[in-house]
Amino acid sequence: MDHGEGRAGSAAPRGGIVPCTKRVMNLSHVLRQAARRFPEAVGFVHGDTTVTWAEMDARVDAMTAGLAARGIAKGDRVLVQSKNCLEMFESMFACFRLGAVWVPTNFRQTPDEVAYLATASGARAMICHADFPDHVAAVRREAPAITTVIAIGAAPFGPTYQSVVAAHRGAAVVPADVEHDDPCWFFFTSGTTGRPKAAVLTHGQMGFVITNHLCDLMPGTTHADASLVVAPLSHGAGIHQLVQTARAAKTILLAAEKFDVAEAWRLVETWRVTNLFTVPTITKLLVEHPSVDAYDHSSLRYVIYAGAPMYREDQKRALAKLGKVLVQYFGLGEVTGNITVLPPADHEPEDGPNLKLGTCGFERTGMQVQIQDESGRERAPFETGEICVAGLAVFAGYYNNPEANAAAFRNGWFRTGDLGHMDAQGFVYITGRASDMYISGGSNVYPREVEEKLLAHPALAEVAILGVPDPVWGEVGVAVCVPRPEATVSEAELLAFLDGKVARYKLPRRVFLWDALPKSAYGKITKKMVREALEARGDLPIAAVLERSA
Repeated sequence: MDHGEGRAGSAAPRGGIVPCTKRVMNLSHVLRQAARRFPEAVGFVHGDTTVTWAEMDARVDAMTAGLAARGIAKGDRVLVQSKNCLEMFESMFACFRLGAVWVPTNFRQTPDEVAYLATASGARAMICHADFPDHVAAVRREAPAITTVIAIGAAPFGPTYQSVVAAHRGAAVVPADVEHDDPCWFFFTSGTTGRPKAAVLTHGQMGFVITNHLCDLMPGTTHADASLVVAPLSHGAGIHQLVQTARAAKTILLAAEKFDVAEAWRLVETWRVTNLFTVPTITKLLVEHPSVDAYDHSSLRYVIYAGAPMYREDQKRALAKLGKVLVQYFGLGEVTGNITVLPPADHEPEDGPNLKLGTCGFERTGMQVQIQDESGRERAPFETGEICVAGLAVFAGYYNNPEANAAAFRNGWFRTGDLGHMDAQGFVYITGRASDMYISGGSNVYPREVEEKLLAHPALAEVAILGVPDPVWGEVGVAVCVPRPEATVSEAELLAFLDGKVARYKLPRRVFLWDALPKSAYGKITKKMVREALEARGDLPIAAVLERSA
């Protein structure tokens, strides 16, 4: 397009700036930096195994050479199906170093689900833990383009990761040259509203994300720090540990696959852990388990939680037990967590005039948040709308999915699908997912507001409220509550507790009491899973339940 600034027929630069390629750091360089500066320092711990930065860097070089020898090149996708382990963590850096794209799965997904990810990503190679032979079989059946499979541990479906590393030990590998928009990671969404989509993360974007996390979430992090992993490395925890590597802070894995709270606190004491990445449900487990008092956790500076806001009553218990170490961030995988932050200083341990109840914090450094109406216009302070975001942490788009990209962006803003408002000081408040809101008698109901009120009841540990069809009101609320151990409470008592605390149209029609709420592989309570469980128990539709109980 000619802007009239150059010769006729030439592509004139805007503002006199000549476009050029934007070369950026290959993300694997953060591991090389750690190995150069602290070669003999421990970088990774898993059970009795400790690995130094120099050793990990050499192993990554060897795996990079091994993948290259098998025809994997820059831009190729490598599917990784594995529980948390050293090899999985290294595979991320090997893919980055090669210029290939890391495609981690949620290891709890079924073989057919993983086979779908293989075809959707166009993967050409697979690294798979030996515990998942059925996943390899499904992938080979559905994705014949995958001709290379490497096994983590002894397995019949391919050469072992260790043998590949041993065969290429000592290889001198030069990281691939990359530009800002070169993809490095396909971050698959959870798929709670349909098939998972591959959010394309790039080298340039992730370089910004590392800097932003260090600036906003963990200021002052150095090689003297240590980070405990209590979530799958395939998603948010993987990004968190990539950030740790950029400061040569050691990564510590739980020894066993099953989450053991006492073991987590023992590791915090043993390794003087300074930060960990969690979701609210895991933080709640850590704080309310008796082992929290059995081990020294005074080394903790940052307990970072994301994935969902933490209910106020849970916040207060965590602050009372751990001190002012909580850090909340709000952000989707598509924005790699970089939307808002609520640092320790803004986590008030007691209710009072300084408390901003329900906020998820303010805009992250270098990011802009806007609350928009359905046409994309900015809402006034305190008006509810969709939370939209712009900035360098926003992903490049969904891979091979133009329809999803068209729906996700409007006027350059990424649409989160979350509803909320912003106060006059710029603090953001999440009302809920747009899909969680329901309309009862013509009035909008945002479940989170009612959930917060219910959780103030001392007998309750967890609550989920969702809207269900109703022939009279259009939709009504249903609450599913989990009582605390040894607590006794009834549906009538809880409805009476809510009466007068929220408008009557917001009151749930029914309250169900369960032993536990279903959770995703990342420890999050999802309304889709709660709805499915209600249907499986025969508790939907509500009209039929009321008729049965009449």
